[in-house]
Amino acid sequence: MLVSPSILRMTWAVTEEALPHDLVALSDAILVKLLLQRVSQKILLNGEEVRALDDYLTANVSLIRDIAESRLIQEIA
Repeated sequence: MLVSPSILRMTWAVTEEALPHDLVALSDAILVKLLLQRVSQKILLNGEEVRALDDYLTANVSLIRDIAESRLIQEIA
């Protein structure tokens, strides 16, 4: 199952709300779990959506970390 556009938008909004230091410092598994929990707190996900979003987040951990690192650099500058 693919992740719906509305869930993707919520996922990236939650990612932007998260502290960049947390996104960089956490292990991959904890990072995915944290973001999945935060999305689930905002919108009700069924089992298939949870699995699809877990897969999506797992596949995009590097991108999430890259974005968080760039936010950290911007904060310093």
